[in-house]
Amino acid sequence: MGFQAIPVLRIFDEDKAREFYLGFLGMTLDWEHRFDDDAPLYMQVSKGNLVFHLTEHHGDCSPGSKVFVRVEDLDGLFAEIDARPYRYNRPAIEVAPWGDRCFTLTDPFANRILFNERSN
Repeated sequence: MGFQAIPVLRIFDEDKAREFYLGFLGMTLDWEHRFDDDAPLYMQVSKGNLVFHLTEHHGDCSPGSKVFVRVEDLDGLFAEIDARPYRYNRPAIEVAPWGDRCFTLTDPFANRILFNERSN
């Protein structure tokens, strides 16, 4: 039996969401949906098998969530992200209290994404 969890993250501004997720994180827009031209946006972005749903719908979820993402090449991911100009985040690799290396990014809507690489 296989599973895939897809976090749903609250957003408030489409342009800021695109700048952060597509520009800074380098994710791909898979699809987007609105019930009509004046309806809130719901979209899916991905990078490899990392998938997020981003929603402007107020009832879907709360802003300020935290997502824990396990990665195998933290240094490579960090170098890729750090090379992109983005004035609102200056991530740094650190050692977590549990001994793993990680870095955290905060999107414009107070959602935090912690990228973690196991130490052993």
